[in-house]
Amino acid sequence: MKIRTRLTLLFTLITAMLLSVYSVSIYYSSKEAREKSFYSELQNEAIAKADLFFQSSLPEQEMHKLYKNNNRTLNEVQVAIYDSGNQLIYHDDAKVDYVKEDKEMLSEIFHKKKISFFSGKLQVIGMGYHHSGKSYAVTAASYDKYGYEYLTHLLTISIVAFISILILIYLAGIFLSKKTLSPLSEMVNQIKKITAGRLQLRLKTTKEKDELNELAQSFNGMLERLENSFDAQKHFVSNISHELRTPLSAIITELELASEKELTREEYQQTIQYALEDARNMAKLSNSLMDLAKASYDPNEISFSEVRLDEILLESYAKLTRENSGYKISLNIEDTVEEQQLIIQGNEYLLQVAFNNLIDNACKYSPEHTCFIDVKIHSGKLHIRFINRGIAISQEDLLHIFEPFYRSETSRKEKGYGIGLFLTEKIIHLHHARIIVSSDQHETVFTVIFDIM
Repeated sequence: MKIRTRLTLLFTLITAMLLSVYSVSIYYSSKEAREKSFYSELQNEAIAKADLFFQSSLPEQEMHKLYKNNNRTLNEVQVAIYDSGNQLIYHDDAKVDYVKEDKEMLSEIFHKKKISFFSGKLQVIGMGYHHSGKSYAVTAASYDKYGYEYLTHLLTISIVAFISILILIYLAGIFLSKKTLSPLSEMVNQIKKITAGRLQLRLKTTKEKDELNELAQSFNGMLERLENSFDAQKHFVSNISHELRTPLSAIITELELASEKELTREEYQQTIQYALEDARNMAKLSNSLMDLAKASYDPNEISFSEVRLDEILLESYAKLTRENSGYKISLNIEDTVEEQQLIIQGNEYLLQVAFNNLIDNACKYSPEHTCFIDVKIHSGKLHIRFINRGIAISQEDLLHIFEPFYRSETSRKEKGYGIGLFLTEKIIHLHHARIIVSSDQHETVFTVIFDIM
């Protein structure tokens, strides 16, 4: 069932329930008011006839004639009067007794002074009456024809109005839901046109500050991210293919040449060394791609815990100096930095990958293979600076330095794949920190800035 139909039916159902409660309340309150009003009329009629019987000189036969004449045109109230001995002293129509009073009823009237009840469709009231120091019981009964006709008319009007209003509400609901959801239908039609090959398409937005416009803007934002992701993926796959093709082609060429010619033992060993070096390069590239994949996970899927940045820096220092005997790394933590300020919520493995890349880059592009690491507090934040004094990076290269597989002219002289700094930036951002780079003629500085816990 479409939302439009569901909303219309729900709106109609709620309206029907409210109208039902309202109509039932009106009907039953009118019914109760009619009943009370008619009991009051019966009481007045009973008192009037009792006064007429006891206080006027009108003969009983004339009162009977008056009752019969009135009964022809309207439902006249039938009144009966009994004395304290339960003897009937007056009755409007002795032939047709509506109430049929008995001793128990009369005793109850004398005891309670006033009673009221239904006898079939008739309403009956019994009350005590005093005249000349004597007590009498007066009963009055009648059928409220006009009252019931009013209730029937009210019920008919209510049912007709209820059905008519529901029909109008349903039609209005269809119109309003169609009018309200028409932008959503248009949005659905636009979404159907968007495919993997047409991610550049966008939903139309307006200046209205409603939910549908917010949805369109959010969807456009998602499309923007998807398009960037697809473009990055295409670029990434293209670069990976190129980077993997080079060492693979070299290995294949070297092995083919070795298999086609008779070589000396030394030449075979040299060929194996070349192939082994290319295989190691492929292994490094593979490891870098694995690290990049880990850094590209959803942050919610990466385990974070309290880690000490100084310990991770020391581990990076030990690892790189062990693997590269020519590297000279200097680590300086200012005295003003407290131990607590070096603790953050992070992933130890990924942070070590990032620091390894920064230290390795600094040593690699420094003529003396030296990296200076400086840790200090500045403006309420923790700054870790990786400094190398060597080849300066041009301003144009600084703009693209964190792009995947980007390598400047000066960096092409060294082995690498252009993944390290891109990976480092992703890891730093995963830890809600930021990285900035500056370079002049004398030194290049990468600064990682962490918020202090």
